[in-house]
Amino acid sequence: MSPLLDTPIEFKSWICLICGWIYNEAEGAPNDGLPPGTRWADVPTDWRCPECDVSKDDFVLSEF
Repeated sequence: MSPLLDTPIEFKSWICLICGWIYNEAEGAPNDGLPPGTRWADVPTDWRCPECDVSKDDFVLSEF
């Protein structure tokens, strides 16, 4: 088996600076049109936070 196939895919989380809602790439946001596994880079630029309606620009990478 290839070593690349044995390497787990690392998903990241992004947190809204305004309301604290967390976007987890592994979970996506299916109710908002983002299926599980959707990377942050693939979230449309016009997407809005489902809790407080701010833009994608108001999210930061959660590094804890």
